[in-house]
Amino acid sequence: MGGRARSPVSGVAGVTFPNAMLIEPSARKSSRLRLAIVYAALIVLSAISFAPFVWLVMTSLKPEAETFSRVIPSRLVLENYSRGLVHFPFALYLRNTLVLCTANVVGSILSCSLVAYGLARIPWPGRSALFALILSTMMLPAQVTMVPLFAVFKWLGWIDTFLPLTVPAFLGNAFFVFLLRQFFLTLPGELSDAARLDGCSEFDIYRRVVLPLATPALATVALFAFLNTWNDFMGPLVYLYDDTKFPLSLGLAMFTSQYGSFWGQLMAVSTVMTVPILVLFFFTQRTFIQGITMSGIKG
Repeated sequence: MGGRARSPVSGVAGVTFPNAMLIEPSARKSSRLRLAIVYAALIVLSAISFAPFVWLVMTSLKPEAETFSRVIPSRLVLENYSRGLVHFPFALYLRNTLVLCTANVVGSILSCSLVAYGLARIPWPGRSALFALILSTMMLPAQVTMVPLFAVFKWLGWIDTFLPLTVPAFLGNAFFVFLLRQFFLTLPGELSDAARLDGCSEFDIYRRVVLPLATPALATVALFAFLNTWNDFMGPLVYLYDDTKFPLSLGLAMFTSQYGSFWGQLMAVSTVMTVPILVLFFFTQRTFIQGITMSGIKG
């Protein structure tokens, strides 16, 4: 007619439907390719991170003659476990480790939650400055305070006891205070106000309102405290002399020096020590991730 011919690729309001249909599959393919690359990189990094544990387990199942000569053992043996646990006082060291872990977990939760509650939920002048001061202590390496702390504990008569390894947990930890404070800030203030109207004291609000809602953050603190104590080597090495008080981490080092040539037995005991931690993290990872995520929502 007299009008301009419409392009075969144009549509209503100038939308080019065929071009859009071509671009959309291309974008999906590009997105899938990027996702595949990310997953492949994560798989490779996970395999690299997991390789030492695989080598640990495989070495614990090798005959002694094949410890370093073969990557995959010609046959699997369990003698390393039976002999290693007989030569190594595993039960004694495990008991000592659990005592230290329990004390540190309880002390960290009690002290750090109280401090974090005061910094997050109670307004008072200077709390921001004090919080900044607490955070600044995280920049001090542990080696800087090791000698002064040893002198103090020696003066108190605590050397060769569990006290230097447990009492500091009841005095707070800067990272745990930060973690719990950030979580407490995410809780609605109306809950505390309603509890005050009902006649609750601050300690009652802390105990009956805040702590039950902070279970993910408390579980994260407990997991961190447990892992730090379970893996701590330097602390027991500095403060403990009596081998009947050694935890597993220090006991393994003594096992190495005394039975240095029996690598299979050492790897077997190390595997037994490592497996509980992996199982613990596997069953608590959801709570752990939830606590870490929610603690960073509000600053």
